[in-house]
Amino acid sequence: MTQRTDPSQHSPLGKTTAYRSDYAPELLYPIPRQIKRDEIGIDGTHLPFLGEDIWNGYEVSWLNPKGKPVVALATFRVPASSPNLIESKSFKLYLNSLNQTAYPDSETVRATLMRDLSAAAGAPVQVELLPLEQQPQVGVTYPDGTLLDTMDIACDNYQPAPHLLATVDGPEVEETLYSHLLKSNCLVTGQPDWAMVVIRYRGRPLDHAGLLRYIVSFREHNEFHEQCVERIFTDLMRQCAPRTLSVYARYTRRGGLDINPFRSTDTSTAPDNLREVRQ
Repeated sequence: MTQRTDPSQHSPLGKTTAYRSDYAPELLYPIPRQIKRDEIGIDGTHLPFLGEDIWNGYEVSWLNPKGKPVVALATFRVPASSPNLIESKSFKLYLNSLNQTAYPDSETVRATLMRDLSAAAGAPVQVELLPLEQQPQVGVTYPDGTLLDTMDIACDNYQPAPHLLATVDGPEVEETLYSHLLKSNCLVTGQPDWAMVVIRYRGRPLDHAGLLRYIVSFREHNEFHEQCVERIFTDLMRQCAPRTLSVYARYTRRGGLDINPFRSTDTSTAPDNLREVRQ
């Protein structure tokens, strides 16, 4: 039997890497999603969710035809159905490889990003570029729901503990719950990743205290952002069986990028891209 190895072991994460000043799409490092999905029991041919990973880039730049720098904000939307996620350091290195490359206009840059990122993800990636001279307005907000963090609870689990998830007696509800206390660690480097997680569901009422303890239980867990969100989604479905469920995490940025995975059973629900206050 052949043992599957984690391709993240060969990624640029955790390694000293020289920044390229020439356009280098080969820097993008795809990682198959199914490796971790197998671990948590997700059938890759029949995904239990829809969704996408929303990346925001704050350090995007290139040269115009006269050699003058252009800077922009960027949003990248990678479908959850894509066979690969893109390793974050390789994404940063790739974006930096555009810094000394001249392009005739921003649309050419956008088309280049779409082509390269879609090839790495194995599915179409949407790209939006907002040059700063357009004065783009970026919203910062809190979810319209119940903040869990004010509950006075005791915590002693710091690895994912799905047994903490439970429902309580009562009629079916539809509610939004959120917490700023989600912390996990990078699968390769062990560096901390901080996020706000938003859970929207319809079904039997969730035990709020148990849910918050469960969120805190990721505190010493090593996994990529996208994988953490899929684990939370899967654990909630298995333990609590809601009729509908959406899990959305807004992670703080690192290296000029933030990653915001969204997974949902609801085809009519689309995530907004409003910043968490720490973003």
